[in-house]
Amino acid sequence: MSARGHAFGIDIGGSGVKGGVVDLATGELVHERIKIATPHPSTPQAVADAVAKLVAEADWSGPVGITMPAVVLDGVTRTAANIDKTWIGTDARALFSEALGGRPLTVLNDADAAGLAEDRYGAAQQFDGLVLLLTFGTGIGSALLYNGTLVPNSELGHLEIGGMEAEHRAAASIKDRNGLSYEQWAAEVSTVLIGLENLFWPNVFVAGGGISRDADQWIPLLTNRTPVVPAHLRNTAGIVGAAMAIDAGIVP
Repeated sequence: MSARGHAFGIDIGGSGVKGGVVDLATGELVHERIKIATPHPSTPQAVADAVAKLVAEADWSGPVGITMPAVVLDGVTRTAANIDKTWIGTDARALFSEALGGRPLTVLNDADAAGLAEDRYGAAQQFDGLVLLLTFGTGIGSALLYNGTLVPNSELGHLEIGGMEAEHRAAASIKDRNGLSYEQWAAEVSTVLIGLENLFWPNVFVAGGGISRDADQWIPLLTNRTPVVPAHLRNTAGIVGAAMAIDAGIVP
């Protein structure tokens, strides 16, 4: 579904709608990414209009992959994180299809898209088997892949570990809110990783989110057994993963 080995990805977040053409051979953006501020309130129609504006600005006429900060089942958004709650129960695929003139598209969870990108082009590309990406931010997003195949909507940040939801224990926001040192926060992250590795036995954890930029200050402090590597693609991961998803025909 790509043109000249290229595909178009859009990453919708709480502050920005970002998109660009991706070279599927390398995982790199062909041009500078385009960014439009996320509308406030970020209602479905307002965001769909922003997506249409971005695609028009890019002068892209082909299929489009779109990420949402939400669980996506059969094109319908079932949750809403950092976007308007009216997204819950919205047929996002139909909405975006109408806004974009009926062209082929897919809609998937943003952490899932980042996982696809990191697995093929980024931090996990040298690892086989089970890859588990965790994004540490306001909460903890997750993506679970086995030999490149995505298990969508894993939502492991909500898994109870040690009597507490994982993201209530070890999200980056918890470090900031409670004034934790890296040593203190890494101990909480280790508890979460040990709980996850005892359930899933991944070959590698990929640590994403803004705090991964400081990976050298906390990854060496972790005490779990599975290798942990920082994400490589950072703010392009969602765009790249969305482009991969439409190219591969992934329809969660």
